[in-house]
Amino acid sequence: MTEPNRLTSVPDHQPAAGGIAARARAAATPQYLAGLNPEQREAVETLDGPVLVLAGAGTGKTRVLTCRIAHILSQGRARPGEILSVTFTNKAAREMKLRLGQMLGQAVEGMPWLGTFHSIGGRILRTHAELVQLKSNFTVLDVDDQIRLLKQLLQAENIDDKRWPARMLAGLIDGWKNRGLTPSQVPSGEAAVFGNGKGGKLYAAYQERLKILNAADFGDLLLENIRLFREHADVLRQYQNRFKFILVDEYQDTNVAQYLWLRLLAQAPTSFASPRLRGEVDTRSVSGEGDSPHTALVEGAPHPASGEREKSHAKNICCVGDDDQSIYGWRGAEVDNILRFDHDFPGAKIIRLERNYRSTGHILAAASHLIAHNEGRLGKTLRTEDVDGEKVTVTGSWDSEEEARAIGEEIEQLQRAGHKLNDVAILVRASFQMREFEDRFVTLGLPYRVIGGPRFYERAEIRDALAYLRVINSAADDLAFERIVNVPKRGLGDATVQMLHDIARKRRMPLSDAAAAVVETDELKPKARSSLRALLDSFVRWRAQREVMPHTELAEIVLDESGYTEMWQKDRSADAAGRLENLKELVRSMEEFENLQGFLEHISLVMDRDRGADADAVSLMTLHSAKGLEFDNVFLPGWEEGLFPHQRALDEQGRAGLEEERRLAHVGLTRARRRAKLYFATNRRIRGTWSTTIPSRFLDELPAPNVEITESKGGSGWGGASGYGPSRFDNVESFGSSYTTPGWQRAQANRARGQGGRNGGGQAGGGFNESQSPFSSRSDTWSRNKRAPMTIEGELVAKSTGTTSEFSLHDRVFHQKFGYGRVVKVDGNKLTIAFEKAGEKKVVDSFVERV
Repeated sequence: MTEPNRLTSVPDHQPAAGGIAARARAAATPQYLAGLNPEQREAVETLDGPVLVLAGAGTGKTRVLTCRIAHILSQGRARPGEILSVTFTNKAAREMKLRLGQMLGQAVEGMPWLGTFHSIGGRILRTHAELVQLKSNFTVLDVDDQIRLLKQLLQAENIDDKRWPARMLAGLIDGWKNRGLTPSQVPSGEAAVFGNGKGGKLYAAYQERLKILNAADFGDLLLENIRLFREHADVLRQYQNRFKFILVDEYQDTNVAQYLWLRLLAQAPTSFASPRLRGEVDTRSVSGEGDSPHTALVEGAPHPASGEREKSHAKNICCVGDDDQSIYGWRGAEVDNILRFDHDFPGAKIIRLERNYRSTGHILAAASHLIAHNEGRLGKTLRTEDVDGEKVTVTGSWDSEEEARAIGEEIEQLQRAGHKLNDVAILVRASFQMREFEDRFVTLGLPYRVIGGPRFYERAEIRDALAYLRVINSAADDLAFERIVNVPKRGLGDATVQMLHDIARKRRMPLSDAAAAVVETDELKPKARSSLRALLDSFVRWRAQREVMPHTELAEIVLDESGYTEMWQKDRSADAAGRLENLKELVRSMEEFENLQGFLEHISLVMDRDRGADADAVSLMTLHSAKGLEFDNVFLPGWEEGLFPHQRALDEQGRAGLEEERRLAHVGLTRARRRAKLYFATNRRIRGTWSTTIPSRFLDELPAPNVEITESKGGSGWGGASGYGPSRFDNVESFGSSYTTPGWQRAQANRARGQGGRNGGGQAGGGFNESQSPFSSRSDTWSRNKRAPMTIEGELVAKSTGTTSEFSLHDRVFHQKFGYGRVVKVDGNKLTIAFEKAGEKKVVDSFVERV
């Protein structure tokens, strides 16, 4: 007996709708349909014609996709090899195969067309490689090979690769391929932006060179598919007839090339060049300006031969996605693809999955109310049958350091209450925000993991910068010297480094001493010898400067004079700006330490942290990396104008950028199952400069009934400092601390040590004037001569009692946040202080020290 999912052929006869056979089949509900809600079941069982499943966050879209495939097979509508199911990541494809395997057994092994866009595109391309001037064993270049090839082309055209980096050209070419543009289709204005107008010529030369090398890059796997289908109608018809059903996951994240590829395959053979298709596509614009790159679908498209008409099967395409979670516009994703689905596929049925199985009522209400401010959306409202739960909280803090302390304390409270750290996540808008949380967690002894990238101090640019500082601190640090001896490029290759190693081993000396010896001989070529001597002279100069200037300013000088900052400024890759922000954040992190030695010791502590993969740990990641994940407790710091929404998105894309940022906020909120906690800081350093910020506009777009305003638990309290809310002194009850964690005990011990050090080396006379200090930062006038902050972090223990303060009227004091001032009123242990810059503030005396 043949099993339904192992049919050797699909029967022509199907039970009549409403007949006895159809009703009897419906009565025998398959196991995979059990537990589906009505909307999910409708999405599974609607097999005919185009279907768009709008699946909100946490509504079970993956289950719908897998059940739909199982339903197609069990109903005998198609064989496994007649279903095209595309995903975006290999992980998603593996998860779908695993679920299908549990439902269908070994039948899933017969589904060769279940995979990512590029893996399926590559398979088609290898089958028909000769038709696009390749051989079936063509090589897919990685990024390094691609850059190397582009450098050769730049050299051949006598183009300065420092002014016009190969990486920048690679980014342009990748963007053109993501939009489905061949060299002849690139708009002349865009082609002219690189190499004094030679961008288009270089793109053409690059494609030609790939053919000679029998190679393709990642973008070609789809671009050459599109060209194959446009130029060879018979091949296109072959695949159109092969695929009875097409299923697409995360349709909102498709770029133009993926859209074109799907549209070609989804058209019935007889309608490939129909006027309807040409008219629809030709009216569409991705950027909103000028001609649309979607016209590539119809320009030069082959028409079926005169009189050639085949009987076409009905094309059944089902796309699953969420227009409210389209957050990858910066890498080519086009949200308009999903918004136009019913226009691209007339008669399409739209099924909304709005029943959320993840988050509580307050969280869903807040997320739905926020995203409703977007105009470019099809519209849906998430709902839940779960309890309302805790309200979304919004907390302000004085600065980003206090924000990190507050979140650290909240996490400790959750841990003491029995919550697992694996159920806690911090989602940041920009990667530079992670540094303060990582440092804070090391102080508290809280284990954490960074998802979607390395930890802050493990990033390549940070390790490079630290290597320079380590060599300044210790000339015998061979590992650090070897890392940066040719970074940036100085013409000191592997052969030079090997020579230095050989000399160092023979003479039993550090690499830097070996380098000093070698520059006095003729063993190196003049250019290499000159570069190495200049580097050694720089280290001598920097070590001398270390004795007379703050380590923060020294770090800036080193990064500038070494050419390292310039290297990233000239890099035109998408992540170059983020790397520069990380370098500035590194310099900023050094302010908390008295000297370079102390900072490097701290880094050693951070890097030595145990990183067990299975350990209970807080998850730290960017909002983009969080898509598809969920946690009981989600902390969302940095909700400020300029950071979130990000100023770059607003400047470059206007309203479209704002709406994508709002979708990103929606994604962040809907990662939370039980608690969503939002934070903003009144002061934050962005791109190396302290700025007074204002809360994000997204906070005002949240529904008041579902939001609770709370006070910061991270230090001096944001209310009295910023004026955005009530002061902690408005509270009648006294406040204190019940810290019992190892992190708090360590902080107390550090505080005692720090106080002892300061008492022994404080300013004489107490008349220190900040403006006269020799310690100044070239990039930050706000923090000039800022005293080393107290080593203690977290909320200081203070009880509002009748005890007498040790401070008196007119005492000159220093506050970690407000700076210098004089006491004008004493009330128990509460002081009113007239600060020189911040004005009159009330503080607890344990927050200040006499100067």
